[in-house]
Amino acid sequence: MREIDRLTIERYGVSSLTLMESAATAVARVVMDELAGDAQRKSVLVLCGKGNNGGDGAASARLLGTAGVRIDVVLIGKVDESKSDARVNFERLRAWNDERVLREDRQTGSIEPGVINLFECDSEKGWQQLLTGILSAPRDVIIDALFGTGLTRPVEGIYREAISYLNQLRESRAASPSNISRIVSVDIPSGLDSDSPEPIGETVQADSTVTMTAPKPANVLPPAAHLNGGLVVADIGSPPELIAETKTDLFLVETDDARRWLTETRYTLDSYKNSHGHALIIAGSRGFTGAAALCGNAAMRAGTGLVTVATPATVQSLVATQVTTEVMTTALAETDRGTVSDDAIDYALKFAERADVVAIGPGLTADDERTRSFVRAVVEKRKTPIVIDADGLNCLSPWPAGLRGSAEVPIVLTPHPGEMLRLLGTDDKSVMNDRVRVARAFATKHHVILVLKGSRAMTAAPDGRVFLNSTGNAGLGTAGAGDTLTGVIAGFLAQTMAYTPSGRGRQTVLEAVIAAIHVSGFAGDLAARELGMRAMNASDIREHLSAAFRQLDPIGELPAS
Repeated sequence: MREIDRLTIERYGVSSLTLMESAATAVARVVMDELAGDAQRKSVLVLCGKGNNGGDGAASARLLGTAGVRIDVVLIGKVDESKSDARVNFERLRAWNDERVLREDRQTGSIEPGVINLFECDSEKGWQQLLTGILSAPRDVIIDALFGTGLTRPVEGIYREAISYLNQLRESRAASPSNISRIVSVDIPSGLDSDSPEPIGETVQADSTVTMTAPKPANVLPPAAHLNGGLVVADIGSPPELIAETKTDLFLVETDDARRWLTETRYTLDSYKNSHGHALIIAGSRGFTGAAALCGNAAMRAGTGLVTVATPATVQSLVATQVTTEVMTTALAETDRGTVSDDAIDYALKFAERADVVAIGPGLTADDERTRSFVRAVVEKRKTPIVIDADGLNCLSPWPAGLRGSAEVPIVLTPHPGEMLRLLGTDDKSVMNDRVRVARAFATKHHVILVLKGSRAMTAAPDGRVFLNSTGNAGLGTAGAGDTLTGVIAGFLAQTMAYTPSGRGRQTVLEAVIAAIHVSGFAGDLAARELGMRAMNASDIREHLSAAFRQLDPIGELPAS
């Protein structure tokens, strides 16, 4: 980000002060949204550090004051200790100290003065005095502009006191209805190392964070991301080509990425079931038929033309009653425990020749060696893309050293953190502290597409790129949600594979996987809004796929008139 700012200034002649003003404008806009656009008799507190982040806060204070908001600014330090553009904006506030900002009183029609106050605090004693003075007053919004992207060690002293004050204020909201203060952080919640997913010390818990130009890792990687609240990415004037030139291998998936896939795979006037692909789901075992049904039903609801669930012979009839009428089933040879047997290898591979994609794993169980042999053979010998989930992953754990995916027949893995540890052959949970590194290393080493589930699901590509999903909620952590996601991914891949050979589409397997995760998470968000996170279940996610499609691509989902 510093390089983008530097090039914006040097190559395009945009001054650093102009960038700061643009950042302040973005922050002020979010604050006004928090105030419902009404500045009358509203009060905002701005806590500033001495650096550029504090300068952003000072400039936003000036803009809000001009709009008629009453502003109190607390600078931790002295104006004379600040530098460059931050110093300019603090000097502007000092010049405004005790000046009046005219605003119209709605009730009387008279002109009522407002005030922008600047307080400098460079000692513990001074902070304690503020706590019993201006900091005790109720606020509508508090702007956190203490630290930006340069922090690399835990905060101490007055800064720590200031962050504790903000967090205590936020915690007291539940107990005190009169405390309505919303906290808006500038660029990143103060206390975070912007390049780390792990909090490094006392950190502000924001309600909203306004970050400039592009997200930083701590804006989007949990657990640090959970401290950001709602994230707003503000354009402050850096040309898009500079962002495109940036050498990065970490990306945040946006709605347009999913919408692009939906647009390119729209149904056409001459399309029919074979145009939308055939997904073969190998799943289920005695006592675990629900996973197979959830996966098959999700694949069908995702828009797949044909879906077949292949399952052990003695449970086929039960699975057939659990899937929707449109989903087909077929029987596989089984062990005496009702799990898929290696006797089914030839039949499964022959059947897979009719399909565009294979998904394997939900409800298979992994205790029988013959089931493990079956999974390994299907993964090694199939001639289509394959999605491996749940017990399919467990059957291959630890991951075989010589098993690799390829561009022609990709392997997509969808582990949750526990399954990821088993794939790695370790029970050391600390290795998952850097989920991006783990996912990237595994995907590049074995040339697979790896979807690491959990809070903020991520997709690692064989070339080392990692894509963070931006949809979903805690309600998705429900039984069967993983089986549903596998079905949606399989369904999207089936459509991609059916479209691409016909020349009608340019989608890649990676794009389909990324879109499937985003759309599935969005469907979960829609379900949560309607039902609440506590009550929603995996079937609700599937049933909201239709609404997700219609919201993301309303034109494409309507029949031609």
